[in-house]
Amino acid sequence: MYGVVLAAGQGTRMRPLTDHRPKPLLPAAGRPLLEHVFDACIDVVDEFVVVIGYRGSDVVDRLGRAYEGVPISCVDQPGPAGTAHAIAQARGVVDERFVVLNGDVLVDPTLPAALAAASGTAIATTPVADPRSYGVVSVGDDGSMEGIVEKPADPPTNLANVGCYAFDPAVFEYIDRTGTSERGEYEITDTLDLLLADGDTISVVEYDGRWLDVGRPWELLCATELLLAGIERDVRGDVEAGARLRGDVVVEPGATVREGVTVEGPAVVQSSAEVGPNAYVRGATVVGSGAEVGHGVEVKNSILMDGAAVPHLSYVGDSILGRDVNLGAGTQVANLRHDEASVEMTVKGDRVDTGRRKLGVVLGDGVKTGINVSLNAGVKVESGAGFDPGTVVLRDIGDESDLG
Repeated sequence: MYGVVLAAGQGTRMRPLTDHRPKPLLPAAGRPLLEHVFDACIDVVDEFVVVIGYRGSDVVDRLGRAYEGVPISCVDQPGPAGTAHAIAQARGVVDERFVVLNGDVLVDPTLPAALAAASGTAIATTPVADPRSYGVVSVGDDGSMEGIVEKPADPPTNLANVGCYAFDPAVFEYIDRTGTSERGEYEITDTLDLLLADGDTISVVEYDGRWLDVGRPWELLCATELLLAGIERDVRGDVEAGARLRGDVVVEPGATVREGVTVEGPAVVQSSAEVGPNAYVRGATVVGSGAEVGHGVEVKNSILMDGAAVPHLSYVGDSILGRDVNLGAGTQVANLRHDEASVEMTVKGDRVDTGRRKLGVVLGDGVKTGINVSLNAGVKVESGAGFDPGTVVLRDIGDESDLG
């Protein structure tokens, strides 16, 4: 069986984090989202087919030709044109039954296993409290799919479409017959309607496990929190006398934790990273390869990507720092509103309630701050921006269209 993984999108809602990398390569718990998707289906597939597009060469360079011994083929989607169009790009490789997963959606291995075990075409669903924001699936008396409707005001069921499927190669003929939607895209749900119209039986796989669509910056924090909850203590780097590691902490080979440091898990310190002296790292935190957390710095529940540096006397909470960010001494991140409401963030021009009571900042690659800079909760900063000493940053920095 093939595992077709859709990884072609630009990820504009994730900007500025996707300015210089495709969304499926964003790190969750220290590894690309795409690799976590592979892990979920590796037991049921014999070959991965990855549909690439935006910065596709980055995906190819990262993945190579195999993952854990399973071969990988990459096929290009020439421009975003919908899920059905993306799946169609696998036609030249796939010659038997296949499962379809998204390269930025985290699920448990039980889901692809259940899809693989189903017969014919299959769609995965999960019960949700309010299905009005989802594609909603209706099920017949025999347990098969009767129909699907997008974001209905009056949902016929509480079963949301997870966006994971199983198909036989015959589906490509139906994709050829699929027209464009109102959005101008080729939707796989329209393909399913064509299959139903021809009397095809579509199995419904009901799933109640982990399902996290990592589409907006704070959801990368959610993914890391979820994934780090399952790590086990593994200390192979250099931990100096006087450092304290509490709970499930991973210190990779080549990493250094210096004297006076306290790390409270779950947390990961990746290769070539350095923490300390006299620093405090806690919560679901990943200190990326080559990153630095220096003297008098506290980092809580955050992602520091490769090469990010917080060298002196700073606080970073519930935040994402892109590659090679450098925070000047005394830079402070706010992560809590005084009115106790959840923090909002701008996504594609709209203010969105993140649902998170604590949320700090999202800094694109290469952002630099002078000393004593203050960054407000929910702020996004475009890649490469710089701040003079003492600056107070209350709003997003960068063209709103660029920041998503």
